[in-house]
Amino acid sequence: MSLSEITAQIRAAEKRYDRAPGSVELIAVSKVQPNERVQDVLEQGHTVFGENRVQEAAGKWPEFKDQFKDISVHLIGPLQTNKARQAFDLFDVIHSLDRPKLAQTFARLAQETGACPDLFVQVNTGEEEQKAGIHPKDADAFVAECRRLDLPIKGLMCIPPVDEEASLHFALLAKIANRNGLSGLSMGMSGDFEKAISFGATHVRVGSAIFGQRAYELG
Repeated sequence: MSLSEITAQIRAAEKRYDRAPGSVELIAVSKVQPNERVQDVLEQGHTVFGENRVQEAAGKWPEFKDQFKDISVHLIGPLQTNKARQAFDLFDVIHSLDRPKLAQTFARLAQETGACPDLFVQVNTGEEEQKAGIHPKDADAFVAECRRLDLPIKGLMCIPPVDEEASLHFALLAKIANRNGLSGLSMGMSGDFEKAISFGATHVRVGSAIFGQRAYELG
C-alpha cells in the first residue's frame, strides 16, 4: 500500500467519523527501514516520522534534516533515562513518557536547555507486565505531576494488547484524556488506525504498510 493510499484512508475516516479534515496526523514509522525507503517517502512530501530507538534516529535524521525542510521526528519507543538528553536533541515529540523518574529528568533538562519536545504520556491500558506505561489507575496523578513539573503534556499514547479488542483500549485512553483536558491521542497502527480515528485518535502510527516489509523481517 502506498503513502497516498494510507493518507486517503485517513482522510476518508475523518469524514466518516465526523472529524475535522486534517485533524489526524500520520506518523510514518521508519524504524529499521533502509535510508533509501525513507528518502523515497520524504521525496513524496511526507514530513512526520516515528522512530523506536535513539541510536538509530541519531544515525539517520540529522542528515535528512539537512536535506529536507520541516521534518518532525517522533520517538514512539521506550526511552532509557540516560539517553534523555540525546532524545531532547533528536526528537520533536516524545510519545513514551512512562515513569516518574523520566518526567523528573525531562523537567531538569527543560530547565537547563530552555526547551522541551512535546510529550505524550504512555498508558499501559492492558496492564501488561512486559510493556511500559503508566497503569490507568495511576494516569490522572501522573499527568498532574507532569504538569506540576511544567512539562508540555500534549496527550496520551497506548499500544493495545495484540490479543484483545483494540476498541476497548482506544475508548479507555480517550476517557482518561478527556477527564484530564488533553486533546492528543496517539493510538492506532497499520491494522486498526481507522478504528482508532473513530475513537478520537489525533496521531496514528503506520510503518510497513507505507515502507514495505522491514529489513529485519527479510530473509
